Amino acid sequence: MKEWDILGLYVPPFFFFAVLSFLLVSWGRVYLARAGLYRFVWHRALVDLALWVIVSGVVVALFG
Repeated sequence: MKEWDILGLYVPPFFFFAVLSFLLVSWGRVYLARAGLYRFVWHRALVDLALWVIVSGVVVALFG
């Protein structure tokens, strides 16, 4: 895919994919916290990072 020109600033498409992934993971983190599923993980930050990597891969595969 090509870079997008936004007011003279070239932005790679992955930036928008990463933002969309971040929003989806943020929603998922709220769900995991409310459901109490974080008590089963050892390191919450690593789980959040892994979740973001998985979701961003899916977003790029779908829209990329």
